[in-house]
Amino acid sequence: MRGEGGRDATDPHGQEATRVSRDPAPDFGALGVVVGHSTDAQGATGLTVVRGASGPMRASAAILGRATGTRELDALSPTHLVDRIDALLLTGGSAYGLAAADGVMRWMEERGRGFPVGGGVVPIVPAAVIFDLAPLGRYDARPSAAMAYEACERAAALVEEGSVGAGTGATVGKAGPIGGAMKGGVGAALASAGGVTVGAVAVVNAFGDVRDGAGRIIAGARGPDGFIDSERALREQYSPERFGGRPMQNTTLAVVVASVPLSRIELQQVARAASAALLRRITPAGTSFDGDVIFALAPLEGRGAGILQVETLAVAALEDAIERGVRRARGRDGVPGLADEVSA
Repeated sequence: MRGEGGRDATDPHGQEATRVSRDPAPDFGALGVVVGHSTDAQGATGLTVVRGASGPMRASAAILGRATGTRELDALSPTHLVDRIDALLLTGGSAYGLAAADGVMRWMEERGRGFPVGGGVVPIVPAAVIFDLAPLGRYDARPSAAMAYEACERAAALVEEGSVGAGTGATVGKAGPIGGAMKGGVGAALASAGGVTVGAVAVVNAFGDVRDGAGRIIAGARGPDGFIDSERALREQYSPERFGGRPMQNTTLAVVVASVPLSRIELQQVARAASAALLRRITPAGTSFDGDVIFALAPLEGRGAGILQVETLAVAALEDAIERGVRRARGRDGVPGLADEVSA
């Protein structure tokens, strides 16, 4: 099942115009996970928690970019002793936001959820950050442990999208002039076939431009005459003065969730395979200025499926989630978003 936004005939950037579709929010209930956001609208930051609805999940991850900020990522290695996690935290605030994971741990510990140790449990909560300390909101606004606890409480199967949670301060298309970026956000989607479903959640805060399924730029770096096409400009007209001013300020975080059990080695491969979605829909992606991380989750038990089917569905779901992340993002502070021009 694929969900994309509708399209109009023209737009002010010289490309086919876009508008947000009225597709319903994706329902992750059948995947055994729930998603919760906490948003600081004034500060233009926030966080998103993906947790098991009633228990732990098996997980792994793949890293694409060089500018990552993470916590407990080693717990996702196939060689690590801990073979499951309790939740994932995707957060704004750059490295400052990692402290918010304490709120997820407190929520889990109060419910006896975590890795059992003598006298109690230790919740396993890997986390990754985006840089949203500028240009929107306030530099000193950072997601807190209290916000993460709230997100755990509010987590639901229906995934809210757009300028919420970790997508609140997200922007895309930062390879052009200052002020030429556009709003990014949170997107979610499902892909199903043959009784297998994969869901994807993406926090789109990319250095590059975002493209639709036909390869057209729909959100990205803008110049006086429209989209500059960041990938082409970097290839043909690169200069440190023009493009080198915003290092380590970009990241796309993604989570793909399979409805069928997989080993950690298989999940690591699913995360790697899903990187094809970033490379197709974000140009360029996984650069030295990006901190892109893809997480992969699966239930501990159930009926298995072919790994190639899961990989293919993960790519399809994540492609749609990336597009939805910008289509549902509302502009602010002079940075436009595609959801600003929603028509009835």
